[in-house]
Amino acid sequence: MNDAAFMERCLFLAKKGLGNTYPNPLVGCVIVFDGKIIAEGWHKKAGGNHAEREAILNIRDQSLLSKSSLYVNLEPCDHYGKTPPCTDLILEMKIPRVIIGCLDQNKRVSGKGLKKLKQAGCDVKIGLLESKCQKLNRRFFSFHLKKRPYVILKWAESQDGFIAPKENQKKYWLTNTLSKQLVHQWRSQEQSIMIGLQTVLNDNPKLDTRLWNGKNPVSIVIDPYQKLTKIDGNFNLMKNKFITIKNENRNKNKDQLSIKPQEILDQLFNNSLQSVIIEGGTKTLQNFIDAELWDEARIFVTKEKLMSGLKGPVFKKNANYNSSKILEDTLLTYHKDSIISNNF
Repeated sequence: MNDAAFMERCLFLAKKGLGNTYPNPLVGCVIVFDGKIIAEGWHKKAGGNHAEREAILNIRDQSLLSKSSLYVNLEPCDHYGKTPPCTDLILEMKIPRVIIGCLDQNKRVSGKGLKKLKQAGCDVKIGLLESKCQKLNRRFFSFHLKKRPYVILKWAESQDGFIAPKENQKKYWLTNTLSKQLVHQWRSQEQSIMIGLQTVLNDNPKLDTRLWNGKNPVSIVIDPYQKLTKIDGNFNLMKNKFITIKNENRNKNKDQLSIKPQEILDQLFNNSLQSVIIEGGTKTLQNFIDAELWDEARIFVTKEKLMSGLKGPVFKKNANYNSSKILEDTLLTYHKDSIISNNF
């Protein structure tokens, strides 16, 4: 029996829920009898069946469960939420062996599911492909461990490092059609998307997923000077749900009107947002880079040369990154703390 292969299948299934399970984690489950998968499931959306229950319900011959192994990338829950505890169902079905990828960092679970299964006599193995399992749920873990959303920075820049031409020059898309579609896919996977007020005024963005079949993220606008009330209904942003980030400590000292990145993330955390993709502008992006409050950065470098305009953000020279090609565009993906991850 190849335990690692079955856990890889759990991860593959879990990934199918990306963008749809918030505030819940990504979980996949397979049930194996006599070395073969006889049922599988994944958590599709919040309020729906958890992966373990989905897999158990999908099995045709329930009598096989008492002689099977259950694989799951995250510790089964042991509390009542919108659905009953998965541990209770596992024990009810007398599944003798459970293989878990990693512990759940939500304090409502955090080892309790594991303990309950062991106390009931279940043969439990923990930590299979643990780093991969943790990486898959990096948004969920960031929220529960760091008390902030997982932060992804994104922008496109010309070959000579400009993200936009001069104000008096005609504006146009720097990236190609496939790159734009990929960005919309990314948006569908994250819980929120954030820009500064100046980007709203300059670009009038839609911040949606019109080029990809997926949910629109919650739009976030940083509005330290509380000028958003001056925006009329002609702005695309006004047509969708959005949240404004204001300076909660605003006073008459003009130097203290800006909002620090940590204060912004605190407000996102208080709005129960587990992930945010920040799309601009340069000042906003650079503030998060300088404060080292980011997790991934995805930068499109195009073949265009602007020669002048608005310069893009700058990373430290020793930052870790990998690169890939999307037609003529180059995608650079930076990873904080040397964490190299796939762009899914």
